[in-house]
Amino acid sequence: MTEPTALRVRCRARYAGRLDDRGSGAGAVIIFAVLFLALAGFVIDGGLSISQRERAADIAEQAARYAANDIDIEAVRENRGGAAPINYANCGQRVREFAQEAGLSGPDAARARCTGGDVDFVEVDIQLTYRPILTGLFYDREITVHGESRAEIRTG
Repeated sequence: MTEPTALRVRCRARYAGRLDDRGSGAGAVIIFAVLFLALAGFVIDGGLSISQRERAADIAEQAARYAANDIDIEAVRENRGGAAPINYANCGQRVREFAQEAGLSGPDAARARCTGGDVDFVEVDIQLTYRPILTGLFYDREITVHGESRAEIRTG
């Protein structure tokens, strides 16, 4: 019986350095999994952010055109076909109407506003809020993006 014990001692001495690496692969897998999820979160949420900014800009452009289409018909008749002035006093109401028609609701529709206007132009600001998908696990707040546009009356 002494012989197997001696063999066991020699095997342990020979493989002692190799037994210390046990489980190191699992640690690497966990580290790479966390890095992969972080990168995926930045890619997905970054794409979502770009998409929401483009959507806000698109809605702002269309809302500005919609508000600029509200012209003062009486002034056009008095000028006999001259320049068509915009009813910029109605700009805020028309922008909110368009925002609701575009599918915005709640605070996003309420924050749609006309930031400036005159008889020749209107300026519109649209704000959209969204929650990040993967980075929302760590950052639990809504993110607001802005879209701004200006529509002008061109004559001639």
